[in-house]
Amino acid sequence: MRAIKSTGTKPERIVRRVVRELGVGYRLKSPKLPGKPDLIFPGRRKVIFVNGCFWHAHFRSAIFCRLAREPSGDYWKERLALNAGRDERVIAELRQIGWSALVIWECQLGDIFAVRNTILEFLRNEEQPHEA
Repeated sequence: MRAIKSTGTKPERIVRRVVRELGVGYRLKSPKLPGKPDLIFPGRRKVIFVNGCFWHAHFRSAIFCRLAREPSGDYWKERLALNAGRDERVIAELRQIGWSALVIWECQLGDIFAVRNTILEFLRNEEQPHEA
């Protein structure tokens, strides 16, 4: 477990590169905001979370995910359910304080052009759904 990184992961670096290519400035991991978003756009009051499919229980969503499989043990089921619940609470807290959030899943990074368009649309629009 100690080897699992919480910042600077490959999916996060890919999303950062896409945002840099768009020419948009951002900040990283502010402890002042709920959930410590991966990318923060303070002037726009928007944040992006880059979620690993397994750790954030993407298998629970309606979207088919090729990377996340539901674990068999009770410990892992409970732990991942807690992670997913926390994610929902964090996004609700951000909305309450006037911030918009976008979640980019690890499995979406296979289509980098779609991710780029999603990010561009999110940053342009005033209001955006929290999940890409």
